[in-house]
Amino acid sequence: MTYLLQVDFKMDGPFGDEMSQAFQDLARSINEEEGLIWKIWTEDAEAKEAGGVYLFETKESAEKYLTMHSARLTSFGITDIRGKIFAVNDVLSTINNGPIK
Repeated sequence: MTYLLQVDFKMDGPFGDEMSQAFQDLARSINEEEGLIWKIWTEDAEAKEAGGVYLFETKESAEKYLTMHSARLTSFGITDIRGKIFAVNDVLSTINNGPIK
């Protein structure tokens, strides 16, 4: 079974192309996280929110990442970090073309 981690938080920017440029090194480093299968970056410049949706191999790796990532975001001055972990129903997700792996 895989686990989905959803994280979002308020952020003043950057967004769009500026965000793509500013966070490339961070994006590459996330690929090295234990148990990570993939990440989808999310942003809403109008609402000044950002975050991501991650798929992990285990609940433990998702929890470990959330703890580390929350501390990292806090060190950047970001507060009100919301993180939720969900078990993925592989059978139903596959029916709907979910990227399970």
